[in-house]
Amino acid sequence: MSIGLVVYPELCHGCGNCVVSCPVNALNSPEVAGGKGPRYDDDMVMVVEDGEINLKKTDLCGKCGTCVEACPVFAIKLENLEDS
Repeated sequence: MSIGLVVYPELCHGCGNCVVSCPVNALNSPEVAGGKGPRYDDDMVMVVEDGEINLKKTDLCGKCGTCVEACPVFAIKLENLEDS
């Protein structure tokens, strides 16, 4: 089994805390690093689209859990995934 990000869209409010707190996103996007909010770039782990979080490039995720801690409604978690 491997560990990966799981999103519960029914809980997500689309606040973007996870996007802005993600160190990979901040490293790859000057807008996110500057605190200007979530804007999609090609090397983003996650973005807010249509009012909810969408995982984009989970292979870039370092599984640090910063996004999980930043979510005020517990809509994103690190969980065991079935190997396929």
